[in-house]
Amino acid sequence: MAKHKLLIVDDEIDFLEMLKLRLEANNYSVVTAMDGNEALEKFKTEKPAAVLLDILMPGMDGIDVLKKIRKENSKVPVFIITAFSNEERFKMANKLNASGFIVKTNDLQKEIQNITSAIAISEGFKGR
Repeated sequence: MAKHKLLIVDDEIDFLEMLKLRLEANNYSVVTAMDGNEALEKFKTEKPAAVLLDILMPGMDGIDVLKKIRKENSKVPVFIITAFSNEERFKMANKLNASGFIVKTNDLQKEIQNITSAIAISEGFKGR
C-alpha cells in the first residue's frame, strides 16, 4: 500500500520519470505534470498529500503555480525543486509558505533521501 500521493511537476521529462520511478519504489503513489496548467488541474483532481514543484518552467513558472495552490489549499506541503539558486525566487517562495527547497544534483539517491525526509518532517508537523 502506498504511503501518500505526491504530485511532481517538472518540465524535464527524464528527471520527472526517474524521480517518479524512484519514489514509487519507495512506496509513494506519484502523479506527474510537465507544466503549470497541468499541475493545477491535477492538484484539484488528484488531491495530493504533497507537491514537488520545479521553480523554472516555460509558461507558468513554479512561483505562479505555488500562488494558485496556496489559494486552493494553504496547508499542503509544497517543496520547490530547482537546479539553479535564485535568491529572489527563494524569497518569493518563502513568502508563499513553501515547505522547503530541494536542489537538483547528479546524485538521485541523495535527492530521494532529501525528498522523503522533507515529506516525513512535514507529516510530523501536521495537526500541531
